[in-house]
Amino acid sequence: MLEKLAKQTAIYGISTIVVRFLSYLLTPVYTYTFSQATYGIVTDIYALIPFALVLLSMGMESSFFRFTAKAEAEGTSAEDVAARKRRVFATTWGANIVAALIFFLVVVVCRRDVAHLMGAAYEAHPEYVVMVAAIILVDVATMIPFSRLREQGRALRFVALKAVNVVVNVGLAIAFLVAGLYDTAFGVGWVFVANLAASLITWFALLPQLSGKSLRIDRALLRRILIYSLPLLIGGLAGTANEFLDRQLIKYLVPEGAMAELGIYGAITKIAVVMMLFYQMYRLAAEPFFLSNFTKEEFVESNAAALKYFVMASMLIFLGIALFRDLFALIVGRDFREGIDILPVVLGANILAGVWLNLSFWYKREEKTQFALYVTFTGLAVVVVLGLLMVPRWGYRGAAWARLGAEAAMVVVSLWLNRRYFPTPYDFGRIAEYVVAGVALYLASEALLHYGSPTVVVRYGVNVILFMAFVAFAVWREKIDVKGLVRSVMKRR
Repeated sequence: MLEKLAKQTAIYGISTIVVRFLSYLLTPVYTYTFSQATYGIVTDIYALIPFALVLLSMGMESSFFRFTAKAEAEGTSAEDVAARKRRVFATTWGANIVAALIFFLVVVVCRRDVAHLMGAAYEAHPEYVVMVAAIILVDVATMIPFSRLREQGRALRFVALKAVNVVVNVGLAIAFLVAGLYDTAFGVGWVFVANLAASLITWFALLPQLSGKSLRIDRALLRRILIYSLPLLIGGLAGTANEFLDRQLIKYLVPEGAMAELGIYGAITKIAVVMMLFYQMYRLAAEPFFLSNFTKEEFVESNAAALKYFVMASMLIFLGIALFRDLFALIVGRDFREGIDILPVVLGANILAGVWLNLSFWYKREEKTQFALYVTFTGLAVVVVLGLLMVPRWGYRGAAWARLGAEAAMVVVSLWLNRRYFPTPYDFGRIAEYVVAGVALYLASEALLHYGSPTVVVRYGVNVILFMAFVAFAVWREKIDVKGLVRSVMKRR
């Protein structure tokens, strides 16, 4: 069964890596172009957008997958199943669009007040706020259509449309740079112009997929969906808040140079691109996979195995980036590299986010979504408390550790809930081995750096050996037939 998940992950993965790589080309473009404070605006906006998307989507993505699966199970014929699926699509999509339109109109009317609340950097340009609201409107309108492609297993179509968005965004951003538009009075606003244009073009590319699709909302079905999705919405808001509150704490709690510190923090988090790519491609494949109609036994077995392999792969990526972080630091401008020491902390937080994603599938499947509230509000409380204690003193470094603490707390609560209400035979022994091995190898590299004073050649030579040691350990523990894999690849050629 995991072969299907692995196949979907590979399709999303290879394509997503290419697409996201193009997107992350914007990181060196912006960090080599803008000052720390100006890039802080970009960091701020792109931390707030996901929060708004979660709010306005109202948990409808997970609801769409769950209720589409229920339609297949409850339908009495092929025609009945198709009709039920159409109602689910129309209801979830329609609800999202209505919410997004209301949001957009409120922001347009109150744009100066919103700009004032967001800080001095925005007050001179309330049009930034309007453009960002338009981006959010279009992106919310495309969420359910994209979810439909995932539900149908049309991964290539999904990624192709996402690629259109990224290529247009990157192309326009570079064109604006060449044209010198970032040096005009409108400045960083051209970043949002490029994003809005890309979102609109993606919307128009989706329209052929939506021909003949109704937006008629089934009120009775909507009530059922909302009962399921509202806990996910609240939990999603709290979870997303955990990811953007670290930025907001820097913005409002750092005594001096807050936007500059925010810019550094945002740039360093962008360096963790590979970890985020892996997390995103796994989520895209895993969510519809685990919310399908499996028996409890199949689900438990697959989820337990998936967590082990996720941690193993994550620790491999962690070492690949952390051991060679000086090379990855070249992605951002020189002014931003002073914060490279927090990169391992950011990577650790990303790994823990993936762990608790795995631990969330069981309560989504069992429709006990109220548990999402316990998990995410725990994380929210921890990031606020730790942020208030650490950020005023240590700035972006305190924010990084606060987020790591929040993600760890959410994993602990998720594990407790799972053990109590839905025991799953996770191989904690093997998982712990991979974590301990990865951390130990990283600390060995750091000890060599601080106490051995090695040359660059020696240091990176040792780091290559340490990285390969982890690979060899994973191959040995999982009894992977490397020769068999090589022969299989050669035969396909």
